[in-house]
Amino acid sequence: MYAAIRRYEGVTDPIETARRVSEGFVPLMRQAPGFVAYYWIDAGGGVMISTSVFQDQAGAEQSITKAAAFVRDNLASLLPNPPQVTTGKVVASA
Repeated sequence: MYAAIRRYEGVTDPIETARRVSEGFVPLMRQAPGFVAYYWIDAGGGVMISTSVFQDQAGAEQSITKAAAFVRDNLASLLPNPPQVTTGKVVASA
């Protein structure tokens, strides 16, 4: 399995951002090949983190492309700063 983690700082409205992600982005992730799980986390202080888990590296990388497009088209005013993106192979899980 592979994961893609995106950390967004300076989120202007966490509640509205979560609503848009839940209603618009989560369905896109569920349709992606190799999808395992997706989490949107409110870390407080204007920080939100997404974690996408896929069966293979291609799915994780595709999620980064889809996330960038979704943010650009639907969340640009709420997520004004580019995310810190980390991807990698899952080496342990529970």
